[in-house]
Amino acid sequence: MIVESQPAPTALRSKVFIVDDHAIVREGLTLLIDREPDLAVCGDADEAGSALRRIEEMKPNLIIVDISLNGPDGLDLLKNIRSRDPHLPVLILSMLDELVYAERALRAGASGYIMKHEASEQVLTAIRRILGGEIYVSETIANRMLHRFIGGGHVGKQSFIADLSDRELEVFRLIGQGHGTRQIAEELHVSVKTVESYQSHIKDKLSLKNGRELVQLAIQWSVGGRPN
Repeated sequence: MIVESQPAPTALRSKVFIVDDHAIVREGLTLLIDREPDLAVCGDADEAGSALRRIEEMKPNLIIVDISLNGPDGLDLLKNIRSRDPHLPVLILSMLDELVYAERALRAGASGYIMKHEASEQVLTAIRRILGGEIYVSETIANRMLHRFIGGGHVGKQSFIADLSDRELEVFRLIGQGHGTRQIAEELHVSVKTVESYQSHIKDKLSLKNGRELVQLAIQWSVGGRPN
């Protein structure tokens, strides 16, 4: 008779906290993780403010964060987590292009970056490697970073948005999703003037003549990107 192994008691399993603004994603990840004998989801949140409060309460061993959150994005949340606990592992799990966001996330203190379209086993592998003290990125990103290191920082042409700051990129992304200036200000908890200042910086950096060109380019990038 085959006897199935039972999960370890919750107290002995590594605790994972999930931050994603889609309930179906949080539920799917919870089902995936909770069936593992050494892992357990200890809580979740759909936005940065409640996430920070619950993380303080639950004391997880690892946090999974999506970049696209309502309000301050996942990079903002990551920086806040890092300011409170420099050593708490954070895995970014996102649909956003890793070529644009992975290195930004690592610079902000993430322990890994994985795309949502990856197989479930890859997500579990990323979690376990990070809990083991490793950094987890795709082979594409690992090679890109290695080439930059070997080449003294040069890996050929950079993305046209490479010069945008994290907050400018966040505003650019929201513009591409059809959000107006006032809506962006409300989501990011900043003033309209602050958003307008970011928009001005973006136009300067991308050599755009006016707001119409900014909106057009942001939408184009949001839908399918623009060649480097």
